[in-house]
Amino acid sequence: MMLVNVKTSSVINASIAQVWTKVRDFNDLPDWYPSVIDSHIENGALSNQIGCIRNFKRDDGLYFRERLLALDDREHLCTYSLLESNTPMKDYFCSIKLLPITDGDRTYIEWIAEFKCIPEKAQELQQSLETVFQIGFDALNSCFS
Repeated sequence: MMLVNVKTSSVINASIAQVWTKVRDFNDLPDWYPSVIDSHIENGALSNQIGCIRNFKRDDGLYFRERLLALDDREHLCTYSLLESNTPMKDYFCSIKLLPITDGDRTYIEWIAEFKCIPEKAQELQQSLETVFQIGFDALNSCFS
């Protein structure tokens, strides 16, 4: 297995408070991410409860179970891990971090992932995740335009 790191970033044309409201809710993906068609938090847990598990499906047939590992309102940081999926990624950890851009009251967003996969799939999965994250950035921007 090969360790792969993906780091992407963008600028969202909204205040950090506005963007954090969307990103902070671990179960809000269907409201802002275009291909997510269904999402729920398992066992009646709250979507901001550390350890809660979200279970969601995308319109391309992929499904994911992810555990919320950290949610920091002061640092505007959300970290989660992949528990189960029909993708070839293993030991997947991901973080979304926001920073304020005071020039124009915008937000810098960084989406970072680390996972293991077979070497033959590394480049394809890295490019796929970069695309997935960029779609998320574009979708967040459209929420505030």
